[in-house]
Amino acid sequence: MNRRRQIVRHQQQRIQQHAKNSNAHAFFKLLADPALLQRVESVMPKHRQRLFPPTETLSMFLAQAMNADRSCQKAVNDFSIKRCCDGLSPSSMYTGAYCKARARLPLEMVSTLLRSTGSTMSNNASPSWRWMGRPVRLVDGTTVTLPDTAANQAAYPQSRGQKAGLGFPICRLVAIICLASGAVLDASLGRFRGKGGDEQTLLRTMLDTLNQGDIVLGDAYYATYFLLCELQRRGIDGVFEQYGARRRSTDFRLGQSLGPEDHLVELTKPRSRPSWMSQPYYDDAPETLTVRELKTGGKILVTTLNCPQQVPKAGLKSLYKDRWHVELDLLNIKTTLGLETLSCKTPGMAVKELWVYLLAHNLIRMIMAKSALLADCLPRELSFKHSLQLFLAMQQYSSDEQDDRVQDLLKLIARKGVGNRPGRIEPRAIKRRPKPYPMLMQTRSAARAEVRRNGHPKKVK
Repeated sequence: MNRRRQIVRHQQQRIQQHAKNSNAHAFFKLLADPALLQRVESVMPKHRQRLFPPTETLSMFLAQAMNADRSCQKAVNDFSIKRCCDGLSPSSMYTGAYCKARARLPLEMVSTLLRSTGSTMSNNASPSWRWMGRPVRLVDGTTVTLPDTAANQAAYPQSRGQKAGLGFPICRLVAIICLASGAVLDASLGRFRGKGGDEQTLLRTMLDTLNQGDIVLGDAYYATYFLLCELQRRGIDGVFEQYGARRRSTDFRLGQSLGPEDHLVELTKPRSRPSWMSQPYYDDAPETLTVRELKTGGKILVTTLNCPQQVPKAGLKSLYKDRWHVELDLLNIKTTLGLETLSCKTPGMAVKELWVYLLAHNLIRMIMAKSALLADCLPRELSFKHSLQLFLAMQQYSSDEQDDRVQDLLKLIARKGVGNRPGRIEPRAIKRRPKPYPMLMQTRSAARAEVRRNGHPKKVK
């Protein structure tokens, strides 16, 4: 035990030494948990003493993801100002050294820290945050766009409906998110089109992230026979909206009735083997699967929670309403943080940038979880954007003498909750008109040549 304490103390000293010369002090404060400190130590690559060591580079990369101005020039400017304020010689204002440091940063270091922070928050969640004592995992997919470069297009092709030079590379992202804390537990990336890029395939690569006793909550895209079989084999329950073809054929007069529009039904294994599935796996799948179908809230749900006494219909209705949180979480990652459009021009750096955004999201969620524990409330009752704003403000105005004001930050976060607006409906439309510029319908080089020949149009229609 003494040896173990010495190791942990040594790790903390090393991290504190890195933090001493770091721009993002609060990043290391968030890693005060010994397990996370050990994880940082294990994934940190061997490196010689540089101006931008891995911890400093990651801190600056995280700051880019959290700030409105995400340029590398601002990151270098902030770093130079910090050195001047600390009485050190100013660094170069060119971004080349920092960009090379970002390229050296191991992707495994970022992705491992994401999974570690997610699992730590999930494991330390208060029992009162869980649904009927069980952890719920939200799953959903979205897309992000990359800069239109040849390398990005080759790795993540644009939509077939767009002409060459007019679209942007598209990357598909599927994430598993903890309902209680809002933390991203794992993520998988793929191409927007082509084999192996659909949400089902990406989810299957992350099933080991789930644990026995978990409940997976998703939309109609995931209510497939083989996924339900795999979840049941692992001791995991699923709650999904019924997919379209099956929903139209649902007949509550069949099967074992459990109540009004609530029954158990036996599904039969599809006769054709999916292209992604091996023949032995198909042969081992059960020939039939008993699931529960019920209609509630205008939707038909399918679940492996088959006992109406243990899980009543009203409970499933309330649970499925919580599925909307995954939409809000992805909105916070894409809009509040700005992940919707990446900036790196190579696939490797773009993927790394995406993982950094997810890690930044988890760090804010970690602060919110600590604040919720302090205020004895649910993390979902706190505002992500409010927490991000307070964190950035404290970063801006804090000094070496004020490094212990984390408790004040947690109290401020808990003072403002998210409004409860059940049944809120907003049109998906914008009122403010965009500038009357026409759409670019040819390549940029061809448009420039047109302007050189004929000049800009007199009047934009």
